Amino acid sequence: MRILVVDDAEDSRDIAEAMLLAAGYADVRTASSASEAYRFLTIGAPATDEPCPVDLVLLDILMPEIDGIEACARVRKEARYADVPIIMVTSLDDMDSLANAFVAGASDYITKPLNRVELLARVRSALKLNSELSRRRARERELLQFMSTWGDRRASNWIDKTTGLFVGEVAEAYLVAATHFSSDCETSVIALSIDRLDAVRSTRGDMAVAGIMARVARAVRATAANVGVVAAAYRDGVIVLVVPELPSKAAVQLGEALRASVSKLRLSNPEAISASHVTASVAVVTGMVSGGIDSVHLLTRALSAVPKVVAAGGNRVVPEYA
Repeated sequence: MRILVVDDAEDSRDIAEAMLLAAGYADVRTASSASEAYRFLTIGAPATDEPCPVDLVLLDILMPEIDGIEACARVRKEARYADVPIIMVTSLDDMDSLANAFVAGASDYITKPLNRVELLARVRSALKLNSELSRRRARERELLQFMSTWGDRRASNWIDKTTGLFVGEVAEAYLVAATHFSSDCETSVIALSIDRLDAVRSTRGDMAVAGIMARVARAVRATAANVGVVAAAYRDGVIVLVVPELPSKAAVQLGEALRASVSKLRLSNPEAISASHVTASVAVVTGMVSGGIDSVHLLTRALSAVPKVVAAGGNRVVPEYA
């Protein structure tokens, strides 16, 4: 991770740099003024396709000529720095300036004298959040690009009318085209099935099933809102989530959150066995992938595993590792 420390006080710059280097952040640059930071960041230069030179900026508020608040606002005007975390550094007796700093676009703040534990905690938090946002945007771009080249199918055919999720075929086609998946990262596929849904259809009809699936889909979207996923629904009521770069433990935790969110709906289901309300069975399959075929294998494993979870009594999460 590349970090820029901007502070007119040499001692403060050195202390911040030393703390960051000791914590393992090997690429730490420093600037003694906003003007020097502008030059390093090429603020005002013509737009290029070059990546941002930094992943995070530590910016002192009190500096001569151009203070940190003005510098923060100027950096934020550049589109390529719109999402780069900017942590303001301020003294305890200048807390009033923080309101203006956040208006200017600051992400967080830390006070002087710097505390090593606090500094590293703020830096790690900001970098983690920025990394998650970057991954989500990359996945959104990948999906949009895939959709734009997915034959001449009408867009209305991509959406399941009952749940509002993609149809299952979209998840399959996305996985087949997923040559961009990193070969050194785990990918997870989560399959969720409503327990005893066929029994509900037999006794209460298709309208009751559609109502249950619509409510469950909303719960799934809300639970997975902070994770970059492709969510799709099959006609038999199975909902599938494809989550690139999600390791097994985190995928199981997400699967449990999904199961719990369905249970909390407390939708009436007289046909249920393990509870008096609608419950869900979840199969989680995680594995390393090197191409679209491997990813589709994860999907087929998850789809074949979830009926077994239902048959075993349902209302549980069962993980597998491919």
